[in-house]
Amino acid sequence: MGFDILTAAPRGFNQAFVHQKSSVQNATALVCVHGWPETKRIFWKVIEPFAAAGFDVVVPDLRGFGDSSLAPDGFYDVVSHAKDLYSLVHDHLGYSRAVLVGGDLGGPVIQELAMRYPSWVDRMVLFNSPLPFDKERMSGMNTRPPRESSDYFLRQGTDADALAAEFTTDEQRRRYIATFYTSRHWGHPGAFTPEDVDFHTEPFADAAKLRASFGNYETAFFADKRTEPSLMGRNPHTHTLILFGPSDHVIYPEFDKMAAVVFDNHVGPFLLRDCGHFVPWEAPHALVSATVAFCADLLAR
Repeated sequence: MGFDILTAAPRGFNQAFVHQKSSVQNATALVCVHGWPETKRIFWKVIEPFAAAGFDVVVPDLRGFGDSSLAPDGFYDVVSHAKDLYSLVHDHLGYSRAVLVGGDLGGPVIQELAMRYPSWVDRMVLFNSPLPFDKERMSGMNTRPPRESSDYFLRQGTDADALAAEFTTDEQRRRYIATFYTSRHWGHPGAFTPEDVDFHTEPFADAAKLRASFGNYETAFFADKRTEPSLMGRNPHTHTLILFGPSDHVIYPEFDKMAAVVFDNHVGPFLLRDCGHFVPWEAPHALVSATVAFCADLLAR
């Protein structure tokens, strides 16, 4: 399955994206935002079903990922990603409203967009994502990701240059990324065939792109890696559908309960059977059907 890859440069770098339009005039934009270690390819299974349902589907590669260029200013923080997507979808493509879908890094990016541009974001679909911490509301919940999965986070965030230098060939870089789809158990057992793993690791063979992909992890430890403070926090206004793949061994074990107290205006949370971290690939039908039901009023227009 393949899609036409377009590029635009509203923020000074070539941002690659898929723009699959529906047959509906003035359709609602559905913006699908990937995480790490992903590219736009993680949404390959849901693009056509979303378009068939009546959405104009926009699936970008974030700066430094996939077919997009490296960041011209060297920043890979959530705020930069959010501003990139607003410029692409609102300014360049001309959509005055949008529904946002995201998990992993894509989760904070769409949360940032909802806080920064509340009149533009109609609603969100969020799954298996970092969340702002609310000590009072999350009291008694298991809010810590599994400790055994934190080694990659620390290395990528605090020792990124040395880690990237350890991989001297395309194959070594792809093998590192492959562990997140296989032996690290982020996904449900058997969710990714060897061919799937090859498909998703291929964009990370490039040394510069792999190093750039560590950039957001560095922002968790170093203030000078952030362009400005993020607005991400408790969101009382954006209508949000919460989904959770519970076979995930990297995100908070009680992501569903935590998300429910972050987003006051929410639907769900709904748990997805036999699904882990990579919801668009592992549970494409559930993601599409839930999103279509959540946005039925928009599609009816």
